[in-house]
Amino acid sequence: MNTLSGRFLILTAVFVMLAEVLIFVPSVARFREDFLQSRLERSQIASLSLLASEEISKDLEEELLSNAGVYNVVLRRDEARQLMLTSPMPAPISATYDLRDPSALILIRDAMLRLADPEPRVIRVIGAPVRMAGLLIEITMETGTLRTAMIDYGLRVLLLSAVISVITAFLLFLAVRGFLVKPIKRVVGSMKAYALAPEDARGFIEPTASIRELREAEETLQLLQTQLTGALKQKERLAQLGSAVAKVSHDLRNILTSAQLFTDRIEMSEDPAVKRMAPKLVNSITRAVHLCESTLAYGKAKEPAPTLGRFKLQDILSDVIDSERLSASGSDISFAEDIPASLTVRADPEQLYRVLANLVRNARQAIVASGCPGEISVAAEETADAWIIRISDTGPGLPPKAKEHLFVAFQGGVSKGGTGLGLTISAELVRGHGGDLVLEHTGVGGTSFVITLPKGDIS
Repeated sequence: MNTLSGRFLILTAVFVMLAEVLIFVPSVARFREDFLQSRLERSQIASLSLLASEEISKDLEEELLSNAGVYNVVLRRDEARQLMLTSPMPAPISATYDLRDPSALILIRDAMLRLADPEPRVIRVIGAPVRMAGLLIEITMETGTLRTAMIDYGLRVLLLSAVISVITAFLLFLAVRGFLVKPIKRVVGSMKAYALAPEDARGFIEPTASIRELREAEETLQLLQTQLTGALKQKERLAQLGSAVAKVSHDLRNILTSAQLFTDRIEMSEDPAVKRMAPKLVNSITRAVHLCESTLAYGKAKEPAPTLGRFKLQDILSDVIDSERLSASGSDISFAEDIPASLTVRADPEQLYRVLANLVRNARQAIVASGCPGEISVAAEETADAWIIRISDTGPGLPPKAKEHLFVAFQGGVSKGGTGLGLTISAELVRGHGGDLVLEHTGVGGTSFVITLPKGDIS
């Protein structure tokens, strides 16, 4: 009986029996009252025989009392109390019961006390004569027959209650099995089938239940299966993409390593323009090599921790701005910097460069895509607990989809064809420093991101 339908069957039988027991008590009390009223009516009829004839024989009197089931009958007519029929009593009267206007609680109490007392006793019962045949009628009787009749009636009521409870429980069992258990088993079966092949869309449950709660459960399960399968497919694509990127990064690192050898020769040139641009070219190639190495490490699930060091933020930002100015040539975009020359931060310079480069590049691409002139500004300040860097632009702002999946890879892309990896990588790198990257505001007036790098223990 560990099944839902089995337990429901047992509970139904128990509750029906409990209800019948609650009905049994007043029913027995009512039966006792009817039994005593019938004795009063019989006694009244027997007393009428005496009124019809002035004198009856002793044998006839005993027969009338025996048929009425009483010992004595007293009838009060016109304020005169008259002993109509009498016979010897086996015991003195133990209790008197008045049935002219009893309350329900009194009837129930007297009935339960009678059932609990197995000893036969003589009682007096007072009632009102039927058809106004006097003021009252009073009889004495023995309780043995009354108690036996009450027990017999109670057993019949309990037997009938048991039959009703079994039939009711069985019908409810069939109803529950049809309306609840089978749909629940269908949901469970769908969950098991889905667990065996979560990528197979044919295993999705189709809501068919007519009961609102069960249909909501089926619809919720269908939504969960759809979302989970989508997430699994996306993770599979990401895993395949990660493997491909790791292979490309491996070969690209080798190519960039060769390029570093050529930059060494370029640095030896006497051309002033070459001398000015060569260090930036070297730095760019070096960063590309480091990025490839980091990508290979990430593909092995070994994300490198930041190598913290103290450096001037202005030095990193200058490289970022110079690179973006070169990319923005031909566009009406201006760059503004509000960085104290002496501001020194404690971070991984390569990782912070990637964060700033991603944010500034996104801002530049947004302004270029709008076709309007704009400005990109980078400001920084130092507080007692952290360094705060703010990257702002006057572009068109982020679209709703980008805001909804801002830091989700392959879903938060802003520009057409974008992957959304830049913000995802930037947020992860900042979190690696114990900091936070948040969208401060976005709208028609532009967009602003804030980087917070905690100082922690910088001693």
